[in-house]
Amino acid sequence: MEAGVGPPDAEGAPSATRPTRTTSARDLRTALKAGAPGDAGAVDDGPGHGGGSARGGAPRDGTRNVGPSPADAPTPAPDAFPTALREALGRRGLSLERVSERLRARGIAVSQATLSSWQRGRSQPERARSLRAVEVLEEILELPGGALRSLLGPRRPRGRVAPARGESAALQVLGKDSVVEKALGERFRHFNQATGSLLIHDVVTLGERGTLSNLTTTNVLRASRAGADRALFVLSFDDEQAEPLDIRVTSGRLGEATYLKGLKSLVLEIHFGRELAKLETTVVSYAVDVSPSREPATHYERWSRANLHEYLQQVFFHPDALPSGCRRYFRDQVGSPPRGQRRISMNDSHSTHVLVSRCKPGVHGVAWDFGTPE
Repeated sequence: MEAGVGPPDAEGAPSATRPTRTTSARDLRTALKAGAPGDAGAVDDGPGHGGGSARGGAPRDGTRNVGPSPADAPTPAPDAFPTALREALGRRGLSLERVSERLRARGIAVSQATLSSWQRGRSQPERARSLRAVEVLEEILELPGGALRSLLGPRRPRGRVAPARGESAALQVLGKDSVVEKALGERFRHFNQATGSLLIHDVVTLGERGTLSNLTTTNVLRASRAGADRALFVLSFDDEQAEPLDIRVTSGRLGEATYLKGLKSLVLEIHFGRELAKLETTVVSYAVDVSPSREPATHYERWSRANLHEYLQQVFFHPDALPSGCRRYFRDQVGSPPRGQRRISMNDSHSTHVLVSRCKPGVHGVAWDFGTPE
């Protein structure tokens, strides 16, 4: 599912709770431009909040394609390029953030997320701009010319390939060129295809001015195939002033936290701590503190590309900023008109909630008004 801020994941026999790891705002405010080339599809669930969906702009790689290396050249091993890139980064002691900054200084926009995908072998540079980035990487990492470029495998066929099953389902809910797709870049096509969400519990906390102050999520995931060991989450904000301040992972281990300021989106990669067997479940829990936005939040919603056993959303309001009314709703697709709206009440703890069982694919949300009661 998805909301103005949020993630997706898998399940299995409960994994051991990992020590909390906090990432400060100083680490997160990387203000990267999403320069990941290529079209793609997305994964499972994600969340979002606020008064309208943010629509950022990741530059598209519209440059011409570069053909494969000569036919008589030996085919490199599939892991040759990512292995060499990881080793070179380790020798130079450069972070992906620093490498991205150096590339950008040379006029080449490659996001930290894309570099991470390259070094893990989840995608490879193929288009002209990406291949040019590899050549500059060789200079930055003090490698001989062609040391990395020569290790790239055959170029995949161009053109729009039929979407993978998970990608196609995600596109039906997210639509094309979504913030999630732009934030993930080349990773979008295989986004969380090894896992699927069963149960999700979101707790949304608003501050004294009605702006989002904290999001806490617990996600029960199930592995669709053996070997799943991590999941990606994308949290999108509506206001550029609403930035993540701190991240606490209480079940799982934080592997990546990248804030894409241009897209107003936070990408989290959370590791399970071990590889899951097929159909095994695990629990991922995390909390994100958010800096105050300009305007009060008006809703929070979560999207799901597949049937979800159960979704629970709780919204806690500050006593000095109570809404005049709350309602639940459903959207067939992100950005489409809400339907099935129904008023929901608040309790003595200044909170409201919605519990949805056997959720069908789409967007489930809660909205509220701070105006005069009807």
